[in-house]
Amino acid sequence: MEKKEFNKGEVSRLDTSIEYNEGAVVSRTVLNKETGTVSLFAFDKGQSLSEHTAPFDALVQVLDGTAVIVLDKKPFEVKQNEMIIMPADIPHAVEARERFKMLLTMIKSK
Repeated sequence: MEKKEFNKGEVSRLDTSIEYNEGAVVSRTVLNKETGTVSLFAFDKGQSLSEHTAPFDALVQVLDGTAVIVLDKKPFEVKQNEMIIMPADIPHAVEARERFKMLLTMIKSK
């Protein structure tokens, strides 16, 4: 059973801190501060986040599998141990052509 919160001052494994759920996108907050958030996501194959924008840059780090990140209609394949920065105010979407896990870091700058 996964813990509800991460404990400060303790070592945690990102890849095992969130589990896949069949037919779903699972998310878990790591940090939630006024200045930004850090969240874990686990996408089952075929799941996606539809196109949207955010008012600040977002860093995606793929922890497991492969994601397709679409930035301004251009697809990028991002694999395990790779990252991509989604610029503020640019339409983006996330597609799971296979199961994958990612760490999303958003730092508010406006």
